[in-house]
Amino acid sequence: MNFTKMHGLGNDFIVFDDLDDLYTDYSDMAIKLCDRHFGIGGDGILIAKKSDTCQRKMLIYNSDGSEASMCGNGIRCFAKYLYDKGYENNKMSIDTLDGIKEAQLIIEKEKVKAIKVKMGKPEFRPRLIPSIINKDRIVDETVTVDGIDYAITSMFLGVPHTIIFVEDVMDPELMDLGKKVEKSCYFPNGTNVNFVKVINKKEYDVRTWERGAGATLACGTGACASLVAAALSNKCDKKAMAHLYGGDMTIEWNDDGYVFMTGPAETVFEGKI
Repeated sequence: MNFTKMHGLGNDFIVFDDLDDLYTDYSDMAIKLCDRHFGIGGDGILIAKKSDTCQRKMLIYNSDGSEASMCGNGIRCFAKYLYDKGYENNKMSIDTLDGIKEAQLIIEKEKVKAIKVKMGKPEFRPRLIPSIINKDRIVDETVTVDGIDYAITSMFLGVPHTIIFVEDVMDPELMDLGKKVEKSCYFPNGTNVNFVKVINKKEYDVRTWERGAGATLACGTGACASLVAAALSNKCDKKAMAHLYGGDMTIEWNDDGYVFMTGPAETVFEGKI
């Protein structure tokens, strides 16, 4: 199998074509290929499939074998992959389990400088996240984890996301808390957990515990959900720079309710396994 190793701000993926349905168990493949000692290594795999509505459909599997409906860093990598392989020009529509996403590649000196993706609208109704919290929406709601109360904001934006505002996103205990919130009774299907420190109205730090992958260097959908949560609480403007461990990206939540993400994607190497 030929593959391309890519990353978006350090969130890394193994990307390959399966247009003829040669492979069957992507879950098992993800576990084996993403192993950083006995495989290629990655946070997940991205599979290019045929689509009835677009040039290509993107399937996403996390390193633990679970399937994801959407991935912000992943779709930027996938868009660059399609462009580099000659499947698409610099504007494209990508079929995903979270619907069709529109991507535009920003080209400078014949190289892909960044990718802007229309990520869709956040969904706040708890039954669609899903969450057992009985509210119209979960904004600055209090939950209890291990006997300690936390204020959270939750939404579905491609995948379930929960945001907790903190003073220091580099606190080593946060990832352990993220794992506990992911598995808590409040979210029957689990949730990504984003720890956010707002620097000012135009900037914020975010670190994410990803459902199915654990702590990663960056989470694109997490950065998007974090901007929405910060704007809802009047902590941040509706367009701001997200500082992730692996780098920066620009997030905008426009007046029509759509979230746009602009950030880089890089090819690391190509190979055969």
